[in-house]
Amino acid sequence: MTYGKFPDVRLRRNRRHAWTRRMVAETEITTADLIQPLFVHEKAEADEIKSMPGVKRYSIAQIVLIATRCRDLGIPAIALFPVVDPKLKDEDGREALNPKNLICRTIKAIKKQLGDSIGIIADVALDPYTTHGHDGVINDSGKVLNDKTVEILCKQAVILAEAGADIVAPSDMMDGRVGAIRKALDKSGKYNCQILSYAAKYASSLYGPFRDAIGSAKALKGDKGTYQMDPRNTDEALREVALDIEEGADMIIVKPGMLYMDIIRRVSKNFPIHVFAYQVSGEYAMIKAAAERGWLDYHQTMMESLIALKRAGAIGIFTYAALETAEIIKKQRVDECSFSG
Repeated sequence: MTYGKFPDVRLRRNRRHAWTRRMVAETEITTADLIQPLFVHEKAEADEIKSMPGVKRYSIAQIVLIATRCRDLGIPAIALFPVVDPKLKDEDGREALNPKNLICRTIKAIKKQLGDSIGIIADVALDPYTTHGHDGVINDSGKVLNDKTVEILCKQAVILAEAGADIVAPSDMMDGRVGAIRKALDKSGKYNCQILSYAAKYASSLYGPFRDAIGSAKALKGDKGTYQMDPRNTDEALREVALDIEEGADMIIVKPGMLYMDIIRRVSKNFPIHVFAYQVSGEYAMIKAAAERGWLDYHQTMMESLIALKRAGAIGIFTYAALETAEIIKKQRVDECSFSG
């Protein structure tokens, strides 16, 4: 069979064998592409997060062990999120500025055990620490105050860097916070602390399980649409990224990931900066829940979703499935090497 002036072209030839498909694959997921988010709490035992099957809140000691596993599997970094005791929360999130708070103690424990063999990413935002669940300080009418919040975020970023965080990740979406944080870090002598900015963070319904995990879901008053991005907009994402780069961001995140791959693609094509995707809690939970009902193969679907994010232009992916995905990649590597002759 021929097609016009072309000879017998059969693209399926390159798909015939598994080894051929591996040989011509354009996109591969490696352990170096993965970042594992972890939730830490004050309790001695781990507890399940019902809306995120398979994901738990861990003690500091358990986090150190998990970080070690991540390091040993080749995962380059972990992202830490604290579950703050409600008694320590207030309207201004002052516990975020406590150098002995839960997240600072966790960072120090990991660094003591693992040194620089794995990176630590620390979130910069006030929502885990506030009684109202917003990422910043609010006034009497419930409006989030941009500039006052930025002042606090600068102090928080410096405290996290002094505790040993390698990367601070402002996720608050306040205007001007990247430049202000960069100045604060440099002034404190933390010139090498990197900023991974949540540059395009959308006001998404997919954050629900995460808010359950850190205990801010029930506390949240109103929504975050006045500072997080409108899901209907794409050009605005490019403006946000451009501003953050100008202010000194070393890397940026698009969040959520799977439903916003068009944003990842546009950003990665328009800016010479490392772009990360965050496969958020709701995206993870959807795959997990469908798999638990027998509707999807969990591991195949998860791997396909991660490949799609990388194919869209993400250089790395925050995913709650990072550790188990790394273990699968390692096993596949061992299986491929286990042959004779």
